Amino acid sequence: MSNSPLTPGIVPNRLPEATLAQNFGDHIAPLDRHEARVAADRCYFCHDAPCMTACPTGIDIPLFIRQIATGTPDAAARTILSQNILGGMCARVCPTETLCEEVCVREVAEGKPVEIGRLQRFATDTLMAKGVHPFARAAATGRRVAVVGAGPAGLACAHRLAMKGHEVVIYDGRGKPGGLNEYGIASYKAVDDFAQAEVAWLLKIGGITVKNGMILGRDVMLADLQRGYDAVFLGFGLAGVNALRAKGEDLAGVADAVEFIAGLRQARDKGAVPVGRNVVVIGGGMTAVDAAVQSKLLGAESVTIVYRRGQEKMAASGYEQEHAAAAGVRIIHNAAPVAVHGDGAVAEVEFAYTEDRAEGLKIGAETFRLKADQVFKAIGQTLAGAPEGLMVQGGKIATTGAGRTSVAGVWAGGDCAGGGEDLTVTAVAQGRDAAEDIHAALAAKG
Repeated sequence: MSNSPLTPGIVPNRLPEATLAQNFGDHIAPLDRHEARVAADRCYFCHDAPCMTACPTGIDIPLFIRQIATGTPDAAARTILSQNILGGMCARVCPTETLCEEVCVREVAEGKPVEIGRLQRFATDTLMAKGVHPFARAAATGRRVAVVGAGPAGLACAHRLAMKGHEVVIYDGRGKPGGLNEYGIASYKAVDDFAQAEVAWLLKIGGITVKNGMILGRDVMLADLQRGYDAVFLGFGLAGVNALRAKGEDLAGVADAVEFIAGLRQARDKGAVPVGRNVVVIGGGMTAVDAAVQSKLLGAESVTIVYRRGQEKMAASGYEQEHAAAAGVRIIHNAAPVAVHGDGAVAEVEFAYTEDRAEGLKIGAETFRLKADQVFKAIGQTLAGAPEGLMVQGGKIATTGAGRTSVAGVWAGGDCAGGGEDLTVTAVAQGRDAAEDIHAALAAKG
């Protein structure tokens, strides 16, 4: 948002350049070779490893950690990437504390898990730094598949199909491929333009063409894709944003947290991104935490997350909540917005206390106000619209099996489809599995 006369409290360059560089540096340092060997030695290499079950992509975690322990990180990377081709980004952004590391036997016994995420990053970064792509394409099949969306689901689907020998064309509405990884992740979680580096590395498999600036329903139609390709995969994510349904939410200074995060990710000069002095973020998921923490890192003096339910219901993990608190973000639970106040621009947000009852959320009569010159909405995204003919269920494209939609020859995965969990790793798994199903369906046709 620009610094207009209506938003005098939202300004750029609140902090010196050196401070911003430090704030937006890699917030978790990568392991060096010695540290990785020491961390790997803590693994019990369980035969029936609970960490594998907890991983949405089913990576053989004990195997890749043993490969690191024996000094073969390239082999470890191949083990990871054979299941999760975006293993480098997932190592940076996956909530491992609620997935593989939460069920690690070391965590259960000692309260300190094996550092699976950092070990995964060590292995994948080591291989990628060599410019090596560990997979090769099968013989050309002569089949062509269209993928809509260059996010984690679309990229994973395209890569697996290309490995099988199919020609893939990806249509994406943005200026760059990457989807959530490029536009929706906090800047300090994936520094040095890693998302684009990973996409470029993935495309080394060959057989994949990316067409940017192509929006389904505007620049390309599903019916045309069905006629021109042997199969279609939809992985275009969620473009709609839920409304607060509170009076005054159209005042200047009220913005979508997703747009703020995307703008900050694309800004070469972080200091040029304006931020308020008093920032209020409404929501309880990772988007809310990322918007709040980064507001603080840009120099906002007061940043508050307000969530309508209790702490245990927040979608953001306990680790992320603690990270926000450590960054100086205050979190208020059991409060819902009822009005945004201000003369042309936001000045205060009024909240009502809530009770989370069995029959639903009850909005109480008692209210309070928070001073704010910038408000971010982080209350979830919605399907902007599904192509005509596709069944929608629960606000997402309905799928069965490995992403099959109600229309023959059309698959879907990631956040736009049923079962999507707003996680990169889940989207990768859905894209990969859909690709396998597409390949089987095409092979069955002869």
